[in-house]
Amino acid sequence: MGFAINTNISALNSYRNLSNTQNDISKSLEKLSTGLRINRAADDAAGLSISEGLRSQVNGLNVAARNAQDGISVIQTAEGALTEVHSILQRMRDLAVQAGNDSNNADARAAIKTEVDGLTAELDRIGKTTNFDGTKLLNGENASLTFQVGADGNTDNQISVNLVKANLNTITEALDNGALGTEGTSFAIADHTALGTTATFTTTNNGVKTTVTTDPLDQTAGGAGWQSVEEYANALRADGNFSANFNVEVTKDTNGKGIGIVVSAKDGGQLLTADNGADASARAGLAAGVESTPMPGGLDFTDAASARNSINLIDAQIKTVSSARSELGAVQNRFEHTIKNLNVSSENLSASASRIRDTDMAKEMASFTRSQIMSQAGTAMLAQANQINQGVLQLLG
Repeated sequence: MGFAINTNISALNSYRNLSNTQNDISKSLEKLSTGLRINRAADDAAGLSISEGLRSQVNGLNVAARNAQDGISVIQTAEGALTEVHSILQRMRDLAVQAGNDSNNADARAAIKTEVDGLTAELDRIGKTTNFDGTKLLNGENASLTFQVGADGNTDNQISVNLVKANLNTITEALDNGALGTEGTSFAIADHTALGTTATFTTTNNGVKTTVTTDPLDQTAGGAGWQSVEEYANALRADGNFSANFNVEVTKDTNGKGIGIVVSAKDGGQLLTADNGADASARAGLAAGVESTPMPGGLDFTDAASARNSINLIDAQIKTVSSARSELGAVQNRFEHTIKNLNVSSENLSASASRIRDTDMAKEMASFTRSQIMSQAGTAMLAQANQINQGVLQLLG
């Protein structure tokens, strides 16, 4: 190579390498200061896409865990109120048992009725006022509440809390107007597999006729028909329209096999069948049986027989509240397991995202130190390269 002064190739080469080293130092400083290996898409395009997906999933899981915690809080609020409802119903039952003793005179029974009426009013008040941040829980306003407990937008990531059995309006109505001592209307079911997926029932009470049609009932057998009378009765109980107006019990033969159902109106009304002018039983796929005459509605303690029937009515409400609390407790346990699962998933996915996106500080510091040394060496070599052409001055002298 000639002895040229216009173009110093050695200096240009040293400058190019020094610029690359300074660029590496700049990137290392950015990674060390942010703690992130990927600060822009250019750092790792594929890694950025994967890590952002994981980031969305982790954030969703963390929010879902908080949602599940809120679900537990809602259940604890409702179940706490139902705990007191149980206490009230137990006190009412004690009073009903006391009223069944003929040692009570009319004034004593009147005093018992006064206390029971007050307790019933308190049940009504609890139902109207129990709420979670304004959301009513026990007055039937919300048949169910749905909670998002997953990061994805499908139904598998949701849990529903059923509040149908926790409806205190239904309980207080039964205590105020429920039929005492009636067996309702009996339906013999010869072929339960042929029962329809909806059912319609009609009652008459003081000349007022009420017709209730269920929502499509859930055939748990996967649409293959009802597998038993008990399965059909449970589907009726789970229907909000039916359970708000009727009670249903299964009649069994001597071998314990379900052969029919007994439906009674909670308002003490008379249930109509196809035999007396209504086609309710026919549409329900039921064969009409023999009707019984309901007794007057509401708790009554005027005599021992009425008190005995009142005990049975209160027992039915205690059973309903027990069932409601059991369901709420089961869902609460489910929420707790869900939270544990969400936390573990969030932790593992966070670790995965960290391996892709976060800086290995020790490795990056080693790279930074190397770049610093290379920068110092490059600066020295550039200075040396700039001195090479100084020899030309001797030739010119």
